[in-house]
Amino acid sequence: MTRSGALRPAFLVALLGALLVALCLLSLALGALSIPLDQVVRTLLGHPGSTLVENVIWSVRVPRTALGLTAGAALGLSGALMQALTRNPLADPGILGVSAGAAFAIVLSVAVLGLGTLLGYIWFAFAGALVASVLVFMLGKLGRSGLTPVKLALAGVAVTSLLSSLTSAVVLTNPEALNRYRFWSAGSLADQNGDVVLHLLPFVIAGTVLALACAPTLNSMALGDDVAASLGRRLGLVRLQGVIAITLLTGGAVAVIGPVVFLGLVVPHIARVLAQYAGLGPDHRWLLPLSAVLAPCLLLVADIIGRVVGRPVEIQAGILVAFIGGPFFITMVRRRRLAEV
Repeated sequence: MTRSGALRPAFLVALLGALLVALCLLSLALGALSIPLDQVVRTLLGHPGSTLVENVIWSVRVPRTALGLTAGAALGLSGALMQALTRNPLADPGILGVSAGAAFAIVLSVAVLGLGTLLGYIWFAFAGALVASVLVFMLGKLGRSGLTPVKLALAGVAVTSLLSSLTSAVVLTNPEALNRYRFWSAGSLADQNGDVVLHLLPFVIAGTVLALACAPTLNSMALGDDVAASLGRRLGLVRLQGVIAITLLTGGAVAVIGPVVFLGLVVPHIARVLAQYAGLGPDHRWLLPLSAVLAPCLLLVADIIGRVVGRPVEIQAGILVAFIGGPFFITMVRRRRLAEV
């Protein structure tokens, strides 16, 4: 490898790191109250300033930005892992019903058991995500052709529609569940504190470790199950490990910020383009970390735009992510090579 070629990955990492830092600063600066960037930096460095500015930054925007980083990384990583496990470029926690399963389980736990705290209903989010993912895979395998990308996507849409209908039925008959559902149904980073991020972080870390540990086997599985098995890969164990990782990442993120659809679909494809440009190829040891960095970038961009465009009213980040991801999904479905699968 040439010297210039060897610098490409380092340059890509530096570029994404700089982009993420810049977006974090913008997230701290922009909103109903605009704060100059130099004042944001001074506040972060501990220099005294306006009490109002310090309260806004430390009490509101730092937890909000940290939540965007954590939940965004979880959804992006789970989307990349799901696409790799299923070898389906249409896979996404939102499209394949995982997010809807977690959302329905949370609403059900609030309505039936009266749970109202994150630590109370996050376990139901994990259970709902797991059940929904298993159901989608079972439906996608029906028929003579077996599991195909389009059938998996259609099964996900069907399960998502069913769970969304059940969720609506529950919230319409239970005011407490409706209040909780309205808080995060559109996907928002607003109105959360630092404790929520600390509660979410262990699940995201555990899911990230499990996901990254799958990367070498995912490279082998991309060549086909027979090839991977001949190389000594334990495919059943890796798939189980991947499902647990997706459940932890998606269930935790949805429990806190709501079902943000299309984030896990769009980001892995952007990661593949960047990896190809950097000469890294389809190596999941790079694709998974790249997705975990790019997803919070996109989520923070959507959150910042939602704060600025509709001031003083905010547009939820999940709405803007769906606005970006919807056309991308339609384009992917219409591609000829997917229609022939």
